[in-house]
Amino acid sequence: MTVATSRHPVPAHPEPAGADNRLVVGGTALTWRTLPTPTLPDPAAVLAHSAVDALSAAWQHAVHGTELLLSSESRVDAVMRTELLEAGFTVSILDDDGVHPSTPARPRAAEPGRLWLLTSGSTGRPKRVGHTLDTLTTVRADQPDRTWLCPYAPGTYAWWQVVTLSLTQPGQHLVVVEPDELDDWPTVAAAHGVDAASGTPTFWRRTLYRDAAALARVPLRQITLGGEPVDQAILDQLREIFPTARISWIYASSEVGASVVVHDGRAGFPVDWLDRETPGRPTLSVHDDELVVTSPYHGAGLAGPVRTGDRVQVLDDRVLITGRLDTDEINVGGSKVSAGVVRGVLAGHPAVAWARVTGRRAPVLGRMVVAEVVLAPTRPSDVDTDEAALVRWCADRLPEYAVPRRIRVLTEIPVKETLKSDV
Repeated sequence: MTVATSRHPVPAHPEPAGADNRLVVGGTALTWRTLPTPTLPDPAAVLAHSAVDALSAAWQHAVHGTELLLSSESRVDAVMRTELLEAGFTVSILDDDGVHPSTPARPRAAEPGRLWLLTSGSTGRPKRVGHTLDTLTTVRADQPDRTWLCPYAPGTYAWWQVVTLSLTQPGQHLVVVEPDELDDWPTVAAAHGVDAASGTPTFWRRTLYRDAAALARVPLRQITLGGEPVDQAILDQLREIFPTARISWIYASSEVGASVVVHDGRAGFPVDWLDRETPGRPTLSVHDDELVVTSPYHGAGLAGPVRTGDRVQVLDDRVLITGRLDTDEINVGGSKVSAGVVRGVLAGHPAVAWARVTGRRAPVLGRMVVAEVVLAPTRPSDVDTDEAALVRWCADRLPEYAVPRRIRVLTEIPVKETLKSDV
């Protein structure tokens, strides 16, 4: 049953500059201005049924300033719904039939202009992080006209990065793909003139694995990677297909916003960026192999240095982000192994499309390094790809204790709703 819970307030903000940008959802062309504008409770935790529902909720917030947490239904389980209700949110499913609210037991006053994000949950259960449209808007300089692919789950930080770009900048159009369109997104993108796309390394690897020829037909001028460690192999593979495109990788999180943007085609960022203080820009530091960020785009209550939980390695003139501190380090008989470094070596093999590296219990050593790989469908015919050959490849490039003792071949690249895999 649909319940009308409030009337629209008087618009609290000037109309966004991107109001007339084109939005393509499910093959239908709209603009921000012509989206349906739902009547939302305030504060609202909106569980969007579809991409157009999510965009409608974002537009409603941009125009009216409704306090909003936005997500897909699948990312919010029963425990999280209870937590949101206890925090004073009206939890509402938004679908073609309207708004279906569940009212909190203890309603509270709304905080105008507040946006809430759920973290990806990589360190446990997702947490709420408070932002505003301003702190989520990280592209502020004028941009050339582009049509962006938006493949992300609604309400994630990466989704808001693309959405705020289109909301705030004229000429930044969106083609949004639903989860069931992800396998064929290059066909959708080519049909609608997509020339810019943002995705995780796993997203790009899966696309290359499934149909590199279809990807090559998309006239991309801007390629962006983020959300996971970015290694040199995936950057080189994309450069080979798109030699004239600008390829960027971004380090960003719900807690500290976009903190690193690199355009030079190399993994990692320059070491001389560390401890450099520039007004209006994040300051990057390394403490005990952990990336620490002080950012003007931080979430509510996170001012000052924020320990990111991401492990880094300083190698020559670059700072490489290798993975999460709690999962990246494998202790093999007292020697420390970075799973990210081993993963990068495997990903550099000409026949490997994707790799995951973990530690497994072992007698005497305590832990040993093991790996899973997915082989590229168009791998060179003269390259050995059995387990022994892959182990030899690693042995030629890694210390003995870091070489995987077991390598299992998978037939498909695993991916979660956030477009990440467990790496």
